[in-house]
Amino acid sequence: MAKSLLIVESPTKAKTLQKYLGKEYDVRSTKGHVRDLPKNELGVDVDKDFQAKYVTIVGKAKVISELKKAAAGVPDIYLGPDPDREGEAIAWHIAESLGEKNHRFHRVLLTEITQKAIREALAKPVPLNRARFESQQARRILDRLVGYQLSPLLWQKVKAGLSAGRVQSVALRLLVDREKAILAFVPEEYWTMTACLAAKEPPRFAARLVKYRGKDIKPGNITEIENILADLEEAAFTVAGVEKKPQKRNPAPPFITSTLQMEANRRLRFSPQNTMRVAQRLYEGMTLGDEGPVGLITYMRTDSTRVSGEALEAVRSFIGGAFGEKFLPKSPHRYKSPKGAQEAHEAIRPTDVNRRPEDVKKFLKKDEFALYELIWRRFVASQMAQALFQLTTVDVEAADYLFRATATVMTFPGFTVLYQETSEEVEKEEKLPRLTQGENLELVDFDPQQHFTKPPPRYTEASLIKELEVQGIGRPSTYATILGNLQTRDYVLKIKTRLRPTELGMAVSDLLVDSFPDVMDPKFTAHLEENLDRIAEGEASWLEIMREFYGPFAQELKDAKGRMPAMRTLPSGFTCPKCGKELLIRWGRAGEFLGCSAYPECDFTQDVQRDAQGDLLPPSAPMEGHAGTPESKLGPTGLVCPDCGKELVVRRGRKGEFLGCSGYPKCRFTRDLVWGPDGKPILAEPGEQTGGAPCPQEGCDGHLVKRRSRRGIFYGCSRYPKCSFTLNQPPVEVPCPQCGFPWLRKKGKKLLCPKDACDYEESAPADAAVGG
Repeated sequence: MAKSLLIVESPTKAKTLQKYLGKEYDVRSTKGHVRDLPKNELGVDVDKDFQAKYVTIVGKAKVISELKKAAAGVPDIYLGPDPDREGEAIAWHIAESLGEKNHRFHRVLLTEITQKAIREALAKPVPLNRARFESQQARRILDRLVGYQLSPLLWQKVKAGLSAGRVQSVALRLLVDREKAILAFVPEEYWTMTACLAAKEPPRFAARLVKYRGKDIKPGNITEIENILADLEEAAFTVAGVEKKPQKRNPAPPFITSTLQMEANRRLRFSPQNTMRVAQRLYEGMTLGDEGPVGLITYMRTDSTRVSGEALEAVRSFIGGAFGEKFLPKSPHRYKSPKGAQEAHEAIRPTDVNRRPEDVKKFLKKDEFALYELIWRRFVASQMAQALFQLTTVDVEAADYLFRATATVMTFPGFTVLYQETSEEVEKEEKLPRLTQGENLELVDFDPQQHFTKPPPRYTEASLIKELEVQGIGRPSTYATILGNLQTRDYVLKIKTRLRPTELGMAVSDLLVDSFPDVMDPKFTAHLEENLDRIAEGEASWLEIMREFYGPFAQELKDAKGRMPAMRTLPSGFTCPKCGKELLIRWGRAGEFLGCSAYPECDFTQDVQRDAQGDLLPPSAPMEGHAGTPESKLGPTGLVCPDCGKELVVRRGRKGEFLGCSGYPKCRFTRDLVWGPDGKPILAEPGEQTGGAPCPQEGCDGHLVKRRSRRGIFYGCSRYPKCSFTLNQPPVEVPCPQCGFPWLRKKGKKLLCPKDACDYEESAPADAAVGG
């Protein structure tokens, strides 16, 4: 009798499943998709009901051939790709590639890879879901129609190699709109007034001015503050009321895909792409010593916060045993999933709550452990008791003014002993004295503070994902790809943790918004996502949705080809250092560069450089008789970039020369430039380029700094090359008893005064470095 055949998409998942199922099943992997639309053509016949031309992906013909051999003589074939629309498409393409003759295909939905879950899924397979497949097909064709027809238009109007996408371009618009709001922002002045007060008992406390004659007050300038101070000069401060009330805080729900990406970005500094890669490994199976491969978390592409009854029982039992009954609520917490969530799925949780992070730490890589611990803590905390607080509010009257002081004190930690969201504001426990209504207070001092309103912040990857989710743009499973594309296409720069659109990104977005208002409208895109969900639920025809979209889009595309302006260059705001004419931002095969608007009369060009904030840096002067670039003038260093391994080069910016990676813009590593004693640049440690030990050379006002050369760490004068003093070991924090110089240098077993005019020496005690 032939073995049963189980086909999944991932080799790692196949290995884990084979371990659990043993010899009764032959588990094979497709290594991803086996069929897709062709890369070198549109692949969609819009005149024949959007008929898709699926082809075998390069390299997958051999995989299909091997699957056919494995399927020979096997009547029942189980298809176990991921339990989402993408996995459904893979399952359909596998079935079509193997052919239905002599085979019965069964869909197996593996939401977690554990012995019990696998056996249950195989015992209760379901039919292939045509509605879910058609929803994925509609999404794939929509993305192909937009991407393959808008991108060539951008190549023609702007530059080759650009891309546009149905969701990607809307995400870019959000970033560009935010940047425009920042640029247009005009700060407004306002003031706050705080009174420092003392009661009969300590401690002193601060109360902020909130009302004047019963109405909210917000002083706008120093004149208003001076008037308030004048009114309060002789005023008595009296406690008008003391209110104490309990507060509760509920734990956050277990992770779904979007919240996992957001929290991993905020807490672990993981990019969304890295989060999904690591989560995929945790889901498919990690080798835990003699136990072999084990799936540690449930499926990581989900928009549902639902938790199975069995998992709830397990986590409640764990909480009671590990933390005590006080931390266990009377009944499980139930959380509402986002609109349109597929409730057949569960939230992201550990497959076994009793498998604590510390139990598996030795088997996992650093990032795998960090993400597993995050998922485990969030899940357990989501079923723990509320955190309890007492909020005390004190109102203080003075003349016609009302001041208010508040203090929040935690009375029971609840779930916070294990987990607290980074987005939650952790209150600093302010202490208030015991106060009674009518009590007179002593005014210690006033503290007026000037403030200015701030522009909206640039998005982080986490906050952009949140905005996409709130507006219903795209789906959580696509966010990582979208953010990656925006950065690799040079539409967006990541400045520390903030996303800033480049000049190219802003120009492309403006062109698309002008010519394709529907495609670039977040509300239109969200409505389209809802229609795709309706297709998946069998509530709408995929062909009707396609026709509804493509008619207006095709007309906009036709119009744009004639009226969209060409934009081959952008103004830089700089003048050419060679001829004085305007410099333009241009694009070439190697990326963006500055070029003179007087070309070909003036041939000045230079690579675009940016400062730490992403702003364009002014061009450096060319070498005599040579247009040149900063690299060709300032030269390579032979130093290796610690981030990517490429060579570091000396660049020149607004604040002078600095070290930058030659792999820019893909790698944006920079470091202040420090020269070594051999006259060559060195890679100094950040934060270690200044020190307090003075240089001992006569007439030198420099100080010693810690530096790194190819031979290791040394200490040299900050005024190099004007002063060439160096020291191989850190200075010792012992003043010279003979001349009073603040430090000594170690030589062998002796301490010597570094001053040339002093010959003091002594036996070396324990070192006490001051220069590093």
